Amino acid sequence: MKIQEATVKRIQQLRKGQKLTIRTLSEKSEISESTLKSILQGTSENPGIASLKKIMKGLGITVRDFFDADIFDDLEPED
Repeated sequence: MKIQEATVKRIQQLRKGQKLTIRTLSEKSEISESTLKSILQGTSENPGIASLKKIMKGLGITVRDFFDADIFDDLEPED
């Protein structure tokens, strides 16, 4: 799995775990719903760290908490 896929899966896992809709997460993250959807659908293949940090803030977690997950242990090398 590549980092982009793992990042999307992690956001979805946390979002669903907190029972947040995409709209609610976008509001809490202070990013547009269209930007969040683009990230979650994989059409934004390289979301900026600023956007990711806003999403993490919206989820109420730190960057360390976000990446402290098994899903990031065995990533494929990027091209």
